[in-house]
Amino acid sequence: MASFNNGAAEGRAGGSLAVPGIRLGVTGAGIRYQNRDDLLVMELGGNATTAAVFTRNRFCAAPVTVARDHLSRVQPRYLLINSGNANAGTGAAGIRDALDTCASLAELVGCSKEQVLPFSTGVIGESLPTVRLGAALPRALDSLSIEGWMAGARAIMTTDTVPKIASRQFQSDGRQVTVTGIAKGSGMICPDMATMLAFIATDLKVERQLLQDCLAQAVTPSFNAITVDGDTSTNDACVLVATGAVEQPSIDDTESDVFRLLCENVRDVCMELARAIIKDGEGATKLVEVRVEAARNSQEARNVAYTIAHSPLVKTALFASDPNWGRILAAVGRSDIEALAIENVELWLDNVCVVRNGARAGDYTEAAGKSVMNGAEFVIQVRLGRGASSFRLLTCDLSHDYVRINADYRT
Repeated sequence: MASFNNGAAEGRAGGSLAVPGIRLGVTGAGIRYQNRDDLLVMELGGNATTAAVFTRNRFCAAPVTVARDHLSRVQPRYLLINSGNANAGTGAAGIRDALDTCASLAELVGCSKEQVLPFSTGVIGESLPTVRLGAALPRALDSLSIEGWMAGARAIMTTDTVPKIASRQFQSDGRQVTVTGIAKGSGMICPDMATMLAFIATDLKVERQLLQDCLAQAVTPSFNAITVDGDTSTNDACVLVATGAVEQPSIDDTESDVFRLLCENVRDVCMELARAIIKDGEGATKLVEVRVEAARNSQEARNVAYTIAHSPLVKTALFASDPNWGRILAAVGRSDIEALAIENVELWLDNVCVVRNGARAGDYTEAAGKSVMNGAEFVIQVRLGRGASSFRLLTCDLSHDYVRINADYRT
């Protein structure tokens, strides 16, 4: 499984590289935030292909419904993203609002409304201010630029404290290929096959089904292996665009070297963005990797990891830097593991063995555990002693600020 660690082989970790064939424009529409950009338009070249994955939350937002429908019909030319208002829980009126915004942009640029995919993030249950949004669209179009990635990353932020952006480059048949992505997310983070919002592009030309396969491979170890609070958003979406600006034949073979390289680099961008989301978790002070190893199967390992990561008692202990290992073992024990032999279980904090043979390790000291948990980043590792399967995810602590941010979110 790919590592969550930072590092770009041929790219800029945390930086942005322009992707030929795509332009981004931003402006402030006053949707919820004042004196900041909250509207992003992404213009896709005429040769582009697009793949996407969306939330499986049954209460999905209106823009998710509309974007999914439009993508099933035609190749999109524009992505329209607003922050500050999720347009979720708004019923038939929300669908009409999402369609109206697509139509407004389509009229300005001369395409069909189906060629616009809408995305929204922000407060749930409030009507989208379509008049303000529509009035701002000309300004966003005027600012379209191939260099607009960082501005776009800032425009889609809600409770995020930093923009999230990543780039990679690699060589294919003597030509340089770029992959760049942006994402937003800080709270309400437990994606179910996508992230909060993420937009990734490459200048390769890729057949649509292969692009979808590439995206599916990328989100599994990245956005589908993170959690801040166990809440899956109504608006989660992740989009991958191949602009076709690199002058080479379209990728249509999953066994080709260039497809393998593309998948590796898209995955790496997704991994970096996923790590940035958890590091910026609402009120987070700790970035924690939970590894479950020696499980009977991957689903068992996954269940144990998420039970640990979603435990309020574990998460508050993380915030306090308290090596309260009994809380972790309790989470393991309630993970619905059939016939768990506790005498085979081991628990580690980084390289400190806390539990061996199902009980406190004889050489473990509270000071050693405390030393690990005082760090800003560390690993909780559980070895079940049942098989060869494993799973790992990223999570964070639960702090006073998380409660404050979410208690005051609408006020």
